[in-house]
Amino acid sequence: MATERRLYVGPSLRRLRRDLGLTQADMAQDLEVSASYIALLERNHRPLSAEMLVRLAQTYRLDVATLAAESGDDSARLQAALRDPMFGGIELKALEVADAAANFPGVTEAFLRLYTAYREEQLALADRSADGRDGDDAADPVAESRRFLAARRNCFPLLDDAAERLAQVVAGNEGLVGHLKARHGLRVRRLPPDVMTGATRRLDRHRREVLLDDTLDTASQSFQLALQTAYLELEAEIGEVLSEGAFETEGGQRLTRRALASYAAAALLMPYTAFARAAEARRYDVEALGRQFGASFEQTAHRLTTLQKPGQERAPFFFIRVDEAGNVSKRLDGAGFPFARHGGGCPLWSVHQAFRTPRQIVTQWLELPDGQKFFSIARTVTAGGGGFGAPRIERAIALGCAEEHAHRLVYAQDHRGGGPEQATPIGVTCRLCHRAECAARSAPPIGRQILPDDFRRTLAPFGFSDA
Repeated sequence: MATERRLYVGPSLRRLRRDLGLTQADMAQDLEVSASYIALLERNHRPLSAEMLVRLAQTYRLDVATLAAESGDDSARLQAALRDPMFGGIELKALEVADAAANFPGVTEAFLRLYTAYREEQLALADRSADGRDGDDAADPVAESRRFLAARRNCFPLLDDAAERLAQVVAGNEGLVGHLKARHGLRVRRLPPDVMTGATRRLDRHRREVLLDDTLDTASQSFQLALQTAYLELEAEIGEVLSEGAFETEGGQRLTRRALASYAAAALLMPYTAFARAAEARRYDVEALGRQFGASFEQTAHRLTTLQKPGQERAPFFFIRVDEAGNVSKRLDGAGFPFARHGGGCPLWSVHQAFRTPRQIVTQWLELPDGQKFFSIARTVTAGGGGFGAPRIERAIALGCAEEHAHRLVYAQDHRGGGPEQATPIGVTCRLCHRAECAARSAPPIGRQILPDDFRRTLAPFGFSDA
């Protein structure tokens, strides 16, 4: 007869105690046990009995399943890391991984930190070698911040969990405006742009007010209020995630802190569990999801890239935002898409053509030179405006996933350009693309000899040798 698995919840219990602001002695007194017993539970030296689980639930008004569910978080994180191809030759059984995470939480956390540092270093090496550049761009704050996010697949469960708890409190206070008033004594005021003097949001601590530019649309106003709330209430969690990075520049650290605060704000407006469930139900329809959660198209598309919480993963996406000149202002990769780190992207990708059909979604199958295929949607988005004469910035964003996940998207089902067999051949960037017949090429590929055109000229702007 199979024996019942013991429940070890050390990290979850420690997290709960800290969230409640209790010491081990305080919790021991509440539960009528010794402080040493609480310490043993937190170090996973003792399993949690059914009686103690019920006592915890009754004392702190918890869902009985909460601690049991959270106890698998470390195991899911470890399993996600061990799916890396570098571990491909090792037989790693799910039960053994779960036991390792449960019985050796400190070793598990040490391994995960080391693996994340390895991922960051790999991305740094890729940056330095991209497009044939040998120079070290480690001092570039933007590259530094992007590496931090990419190494963690732009997914931060600590922020998701904290924001989800906060979202319940906000809902109880009838929304962000009511919450800021009830929790912080802050009144929200909307003022004209000339009064705001260039700011879209400002916290006036003296007058106890949060000031917003009244030309912001509803989604932008909600996001700015969520962002201010994140700075006020999730600072500890943001700082804890930020402390994992080894930043060489102050600018890189500040950019990353801003990105993490924005992440927390989005998680507050679109809580992980509800949003992930809705994404599957609506087949990743960005517009429908945006309306359901009161978010903009870009905010919703960005949030879809974050749904990789270990054990609760959804379809992995990449995201890019470009202007009409092709400058990349935001880039996130959770789908293994090889973005060009220097130079322009491929002009055959529809994200660069979306400006011809503003606000309309353009779908496209893509095929890279190595045979990888991706499905992409692109659409323009507008920043600014809100009044006559107000400056507007038009950008295009693209959201995409690998071929094996495309069937989950409503867009692929209705794509009229054929299936993956009709994919558009594109390159990462011209300097790395060896498609000799491409008429859209702007530069010859690295390492290929340019041929003379004295006697023969092709449609492609450059002729080059086969090797």
